[in-house]
Amino acid sequence: MTNPTLPEGPLVIVQWLHLFMNHPLIKIVEAKMKPIGAPENWESGHKIPGAVQMDINADFSILDTELPHMMPSEEHFSQSAKKLGINHDSIVIVYDQVGTYGSPRGWWMFRAMGHRKVFVLDGGLPAWQNAEYETEEAQWPEVPSGNFEAMVDKSLFYKSDDILSIIGKATHQIMDARSKGRFDATAPEPRPGLRGGHIPGSVCLPFQEVQDGIYMKSVEELKAIFEPFSIGDKQLVMSCGSGVTASIIALAAELAEYSNPAVYDGSWAEWGMPNDRWPVEV
Repeated sequence: MTNPTLPEGPLVIVQWLHLFMNHPLIKIVEAKMKPIGAPENWESGHKIPGAVQMDINADFSILDTELPHMMPSEEHFSQSAKKLGINHDSIVIVYDQVGTYGSPRGWWMFRAMGHRKVFVLDGGLPAWQNAEYETEEAQWPEVPSGNFEAMVDKSLFYKSDDILSIIGKATHQIMDARSKGRFDATAPEPRPGLRGGHIPGSVCLPFQEVQDGIYMKSVEELKAIFEPFSIGDKQLVMSCGSGVTASIIALAAELAEYSNPAVYDGSWAEWGMPNDRWPVEV
């Protein structure tokens, strides 16, 4: 069987996936991440045929921390990926139930753990259903174990000390995917006890601005959105409330041809905690 022709960017469209979905190298992964404010019954009960589920909170996060869905260790990530049948040569296609929300987080996590053949399904399950492609009941049976071994790429994965080291440096630009109100401390944080404001020197790009409903905006539109920030060859580091919507604007930056945008994993859930060590601007 001929190997799939990989797309040039980080997205695939549903027609591409439908064409190659039965190829043995293709691994379809549903990223489970409940959107903020979604009802308890937010999942549809359906999935793309053959998909496995990447439950980001339950299986792909550190559980013994107060911070939400923090990236686990290489060993933890490897074991969870192997249980999904992911191999070192798998072409991983990540989608989600609501469009393009949890899937960019899954995409970034695989990239930060050293896997480059990973793509986001633009529009997710809703786009698949809009194209009238077949779905199946969302059951998640065990699958044969894969051989994936994670190797963290520290250039894509920032911690608080990394953020402290780049504040004020012309070589980096921190971008914040939260709303302008939260960025400016004129709107409250949804997590109690956090300070208002933003990381010094960061700029605000609410994640909704890079999306067109369930889809990402076009490359041309995204380039126009990023252009006023005069990024040039700066290293982009994305932040948000907890590292999820930061991954959406990281995906947008990649589409706009900014290489290897990083994500601050702790994001405002960590930086916004009362702590004199982490400076805040309002």
